[in-house]
Amino acid sequence: MKRNRTSRAWMREHVTDLYVRKARAEGYRSRAAYKLAEIDDRDRLIRPGDTVVDLGAAPGGWSQVAAQRMKGRGRVLALDRLEMDGLAGVLFIQGDFHEESVLRRLETLLGGERAGLVLSDMAPDISGVPISDQARIMDLAGLSLEFCRRWLEPEGAFLVKVFQGHGYDDFVREMKSAFRSVATRKPEASRDRSAEVYLLGKGLKGPETGLKRKV
Repeated sequence: MKRNRTSRAWMREHVTDLYVRKARAEGYRSRAAYKLAEIDDRDRLIRPGDTVVDLGAAPGGWSQVAAQRMKGRGRVLALDRLEMDGLAGVLFIQGDFHEESVLRRLETLLGGERAGLVLSDMAPDISGVPISDQARIMDLAGLSLEFCRRWLEPEGAFLVKVFQGHGYDDFVREMKSAFRSVATRKPEASRDRSAEVYLLGKGLKGPETGLKRKV
């Protein structure tokens, strides 16, 4: 009974949400599009001509924003475990980022070229066990940071979703060890009650060239 009440409350919140309604009216695939748009308005992350990598892309809200703002110059490489309908200017890979074969497909598309921007809005399947879910979230953040260390341009940027909780402070330290500048962003489209925040790293320290993930 409690679960049903919670589900109904979530549904009511979702259908009345300002950003959900805006996304439907303006043709965006998710309310998350406004999170990236707001951060990009402030930090100027999306640069026409760059390669943008969007990890955890489905249903495609962030890829939409990136492709629109690149104005036909550059490319967006999107990846997710879930299916995602095609988008103009976006190359999509369906697969689990944990898998070596999926990483290699992404690296093949990069063709030795570094990304100017890596976006990670990845989230695991939620089990309902907070400690376990937080560990999975931070694991995904760590994998995306590892990818940046190998494939991000020295002057590129990395935007990653994390949740405050166990492992958060350690990950912030990892970010600071990898980037010259690390900032926290909480866009208005992020619900107040959510523990999610976005970490923005700029200026990669000592990037490695084209290394493969160890297996």
